Amino acid sequence: MKKQVIEALKHSRYKVFTESQDLEEVYRLRYKCYRAERSIAENERGIMADAFDETANCVHVGVEMDGKVLASVRLHLVSKLCLISPTLEVFPEVLDNLKRGQTVLDPTRFVIDPEARKNRVPLHFLALRIPFLAAMFYDIDLVLAPVRPEHAAFYRRYLGYDVAMKPRSYPGLKKPVQLLTAKFREQRGAVLARTPVFGPVDEIPHSNIVFPDLSEVYIASKEGRSRAA
Repeated sequence: MKKQVIEALKHSRYKVFTESQDLEEVYRLRYKCYRAERSIAENERGIMADAFDETANCVHVGVEMDGKVLASVRLHLVSKLCLISPTLEVFPEVLDNLKRGQTVLDPTRFVIDPEARKNRVPLHFLALRIPFLAAMFYDIDLVLAPVRPEHAAFYRRYLGYDVAMKPRSYPGLKKPVQLLTAKFREQRGAVLARTPVFGPVDEIPHSNIVFPDLSEVYIASKEGRSRAA
């Protein structure tokens, strides 16, 4: 699998989307993916978007191949400066379990083009690098994974997640999701030892992601900054 992922990385690019035209492409990909799984109702516009897409602590990142967006993930950076995130609306207890000042990464709207799946391109690994690299860049304490129960085994095996809460209804989706969480600093070393491609790949410079500075709405915990130093 490692060789397949490396080969796919060589032919792909990561892009942070900010322009409305680019974001519409992401929203249309989402709609295509969720409709393929019958997880959402049809709509005339053929897009899937919500108010969380426009919050100040939101970052949209996609994977492009041959100039086409084939996968994307939405990230919300949660700190004492901004406590907004879609998953925290459904599982608010997460905040009660955090130590004062700790941070959360909430990756949602994880989508992969159905046609690319059929071609066996390992886009799930490429897309999952996005929250992992974001957690490294923003020095995150806790990473969330709101997933359908049948997807939990992958997250537990490759990324060291634990099941935190049982399935609940999720706004806009027909199928319930359960919450998995990972204490990132504790799991990071083991994940990279087991699957190095989730981290930076020095021999492929364009496999890194230029994340935006969100200092106005996000601040890493003091614990994280002291350890990083």
